[in-house]
Amino acid sequence: AEDRRHGISLLVVDTKSEGYAVGRKLDKLGLRISDTAELSFTDVKVPVEDLLGEENKGFSYLGQNLPQERLGIAVGAYAQAAAAVRFAQAYVQERTVFGKSVASFQNTKFELAACKAEVDAAEAVVDRALEAHDLGELSAAEAASAKLFTTEVAHRVIDKCLQLHGGYGYMNEYPIARLYADNRVNRIYGGTSEVMKMIIAKSMGL
Repeated sequence: AEDRRHGISLLVVDTKSEGYAVGRKLDKLGLRISDTAELSFTDVKVPVEDLLGEENKGFSYLGQNLPQERLGIAVGAYAQAAAAVRFAQAYVQERTVFGKSVASFQNTKFELAACKAEVDAAEAVVDRALEAHDLGELSAAEAASAKLFTTEVAHRVIDKCLQLHGGYGYMNEYPIARLYADNRVNRIYGGTSEVMKMIIAKSMGL
């Protein structure tokens, strides 16, 4: 069977090259501080010496970095979840409703306690994956598992922490609102949650 991955090479393209153009800046939901733009390459000529690595090895080069990329996303998702808990904890202690702090309500205590437990679990998952990476033993399935778990945890935790802010949580002047928008892409880029499940299932012999 023909190898679909064959024929992919990495090229370094000089931005001054004729035919290279930067198109419109894309209007994203979150991560607005980083530009994402359309790039076009129309009959761009690339010198042979600007080949990166060896010819036809592009796919394997990119694949080698996927576990590390997914670990990076996992670490970021854990940090976002931990930050959300800090933001909510500070907010509910300052905000008063019906003459007492939001923090004094049992529901607030229980929601934040549950979030803290999820963040603690995410930290343990990240630590284990980092240790494996340091030893050069982080497998594709372990990285996928860490990304899947931490990004799903961050999604749940940030949503609950935004809820505890009430209406203010929907305002971009509060960091929890920006965190909510920025966090959404975690379950998409670096491989979707669904792709992570496929990788894990395959490693289980399923």
